[in-house]
Amino acid sequence: MSTQLAALSSELAAAVQQAERHIVAVHARPRFSSSGVLWKPGVIVTAEHTVRREEEITVTLPDGSTVSATLAGTDPGTDIAVLKIDQEGAAPPPHAAAPAPGTLALAIGRSEDSGVNAAMGIISARSGEWRTWRGGQLDHYIRLDINIFPTSDGGAVINTGGELIGVATSALSRIAGLAIPAVTIDRVADQILTRGRVSRGYLGVGLQPVELPDHQKGLIVLSLENAGPAAQAGVLIGDILVSIAGDSVSETDDLQASLESNGPGKTVQVGILRGGDSRIVTIMVGERPRRS
Repeated sequence: MSTQLAALSSELAAAVQQAERHIVAVHARPRFSSSGVLWKPGVIVTAEHTVRREEEITVTLPDGSTVSATLAGTDPGTDIAVLKIDQEGAAPPPHAAAPAPGTLALAIGRSEDSGVNAAMGIISARSGEWRTWRGGQLDHYIRLDINIFPTSDGGAVINTGGELIGVATSALSRIAGLAIPAVTIDRVADQILTRGRVSRGYLGVGLQPVELPDHQKGLIVLSLENAGPAAQAGVLIGDILVSIAGDSVSETDDLQASLESNGPGKTVQVGILRGGDSRIVTIMVGERPRRS
């Protein structure tokens, strides 16, 4: 048994050693740093909620040197921030397949004072696409049974082979830490690097699910933004949305999921009930305003 434990210990240490080449300390908030991952040459990904200023950001690299970083952009919905540095750095970390529940995993961070730090646990749950309470879409819900130290927020979550599962965040769930999946980070980071932001569609409506006859459901319009896309298309308070782009909607998540694929600038056909009559309204999807 002691031999097996020693072998496991050596494997874990080797995995941390492999991963630490990609882990930096990010200095973008008061009191203490967070962590980040060298995602590709010159690009660092970290947790958006740990970035508290847009200027005078520095990062401590794996070799111990500290360099300036610029904020390329953020996406609060997925808790992703992208920084750029004027250095090539290591090659991108190898990505792991989405892990099964019970898989051993490690959260790897870096502190300017203590260097690399690691915490071990398991993947406690994993499912398919999941919408965060901030309105972003993760390609997988990956819940961690791992203690995420404050300085490790934004660091890497890896498997025992040193492959990257995602980036650690404590901000997207009130019950446990999560790993933002690598596939989500690739998608969001590419948009940020290309456009400086992630554009999300919106209709400018306040909605609430309602029961309809024959056990059907819809979304009743409780409020409208005066200059919003829905208002400009003629939607009225009291209308009930029953479909968008040909798909039925019974929960607000259904609408948000449709707006993920029908983004700003696209025209969609929205089915509504008004006074018991069915009609189709054509709406050009707007871009969700950024939170201040």
